[in-house]
Amino acid sequence: MIKTYKSWFLLILLAFIWGSSFILMKLGMFTAEGKAIFSDTQVAALRMLIAALALLPFAIKALNKLKSARNLLLLTLVGFAGNFLPAFLFTYAETGLSSGYAGMLNSFVPIFALVIGFVVFKNKLTTLQVSGIAIGTLGIILLTLSGADLSLSGSWTHVGAILIATLCYAISVNTIKYTLQHLSGLEITALSFTLTIVPSIIINLYSGTLEAIQTNEYAYQGLGFIIILSVVGTAFAVVLFNVLISNSSVLFASSVTYLIPVVAVIIGLSFNEHINIYQIGSMAIVLTGVFVANVLGKKKLRE
Repeated sequence: MIKTYKSWFLLILLAFIWGSSFILMKLGMFTAEGKAIFSDTQVAALRMLIAALALLPFAIKALNKLKSARNLLLLTLVGFAGNFLPAFLFTYAETGLSSGYAGMLNSFVPIFALVIGFVVFKNKLTTLQVSGIAIGTLGIILLTLSGADLSLSGSWTHVGAILIATLCYAISVNTIKYTLQHLSGLEITALSFTLTIVPSIIINLYSGTLEAIQTNEYAYQGLGFIIILSVVGTAFAVVLFNVLISNSSVLFASSVTYLIPVVAVIIGLSFNEHINIYQIGSMAIVLTGVFVANVLGKKKLRE
């Protein structure tokens, strides 16, 4: 029972942390008045580098875990699929989508996680769990169709970027759950981020990040938001997420993305983003899917 309450606490905490990350990405790229600060590439590269440096002391303690070729391969997959690539895909997407809408589209993760877990790892699901995913999928589709009122000014390439990012997340989630259980959540996070340091440095050097810091009058303002995004919204949150995966199921852990849109939209409202009754109804359907899959479905499985 205590483990169950702990899992739900981590789930809600992560929803608040990651739900706010979308507006932090936006504030790293633009001021509240819409003036450009860093490019989407620069924000993603800075985010990855700062998070990796924050986790480096923990990675040094666990370097012996990389002596295994299998661990090295799997941690590289987690580092790039679960962190590096999505960081760039999401910042690119937010050059054309609102933070609230981006948060909503992020809810595709549990759907991809379910498919990968079932096909690749032969994970069994109850009928109620499948029904919950179906309900959640319906809500996600409605969220997507109702996105026009959430400042959707980009093309479908921006939406596609988020879909690819969510697929990457789902690959990482399943990899952690089914192949890296012998490592702690902190070890997985620290080592996987450390493996992305070199490309993060290279991209920062070649994308003009240093020049932007020196010449843009809003650079330090944007950098402050990026540091919060990196340390709290990335490094700390990923540690919590990996702990959640270890203590629960892939389906339960990935369902944090069902709750993220609620937080993302509420925060977005304070930055003049809009929401209507259709988005509220769609989010209610999504949350119903969470309850069916993770409460009723798991209860049925125990019976």
